[in-house]
Amino acid sequence: MRELVRDLHRANPTIYWIDLLLTATLGWASFGAAVILRPFSWPMVIAVTIASLSLYRALCFMHELSHQHRRTLPKFESFWNLAAGYPLLMPSFVYVGVHNDHHKTSTYGTSEDPEYLPFARSSRMTTLFALESVLIPAVLLIRFLILAPIGFFSRRFEKWLVVHASSLTMNIHYRRVVSANLLDRVRSHSAGLLLMWMIVMTLIVAGLLPWRVLAIWFAVCAAASFVNTLRTLGAHAYESSGEPLDRTGQLLDSIDTPGKFWTELWAPVGLRYHALHHYFPGIPYHHLPEAYRRFSSTLPISAPYTKMSSPSLPHSLRSLYRKGLHASKQ
Repeated sequence: MRELVRDLHRANPTIYWIDLLLTATLGWASFGAAVILRPFSWPMVIAVTIASLSLYRALCFMHELSHQHRRTLPKFESFWNLAAGYPLLMPSFVYVGVHNDHHKTSTYGTSEDPEYLPFARSSRMTTLFALESVLIPAVLLIRFLILAPIGFFSRRFEKWLVVHASSLTMNIHYRRVVSANLLDRVRSHSAGLLLMWMIVMTLIVAGLLPWRVLAIWFAVCAAASFVNTLRTLGAHAYESSGEPLDRTGQLLDSIDTPGKFWTELWAPVGLRYHALHHYFPGIPYHHLPEAYRRFSSTLPISAPYTKMSSPSLPHSLRSLYRKGLHASKQ
């Protein structure tokens, strides 16, 4: 398998920059259209939908940021924060340095995995996890616009925020390891984010921007969060016993959903090839389709490998829910 994809590990910066620029431009242009169009009209609903899916795609580049070295994509993280991270209250530090613990063979599927819960054992947990995702924008508003400024005046509270509330996780027991460098990074990003939001809020209070900007922002972020949550639930079998799994174990517990071209709407930036990604986390997103094609067409690899593929997201979600429902009745 490694020989088949040996030439696919090099990222193409041009593809990253063009993709993010076009995606962010479409997202914010649609967001602006939603603001000026008549509230609750069909054109506005369409604009909000396009903005939600486009900005969701832009946000998903943070997954690539956590796997590609900064020397490979110089200045890309800084631009991403300005184009998506800061305005959507999702600065890169909440994922970069955290997501790697989801891939480590010593922590994947364990209580120390930030992105893993035993959904296969509880249908109720799966349902609640999906429903609460629409409240994430409210949590982000509190975290970055209320609690972050308090942290500027209390180093002790700031450290608590870094440990307990500075990671994009589903595992509430996950605790981040604090370092002086991380504290400085969180503080600088939080300051930049607050400055951007202070400018926007000043324009709103001055009447230069309508208040519905905030309502549309919340709707867009809630929609993106809900779609991402469904994608996350469809990315794994979530059958780990809590013991560490090696690369092969992670592959068997993960799911690819190659689908048709519209699969990119809910699993963009290579996320539909999640099983493949767990076995080769260093392959950049634009090479994953070719890697999947090689594996699925090469014998004897194709037979066992394609078993990790799902025909659709609804199929994966139904399967996960039924497993949890069955486990709950035992």
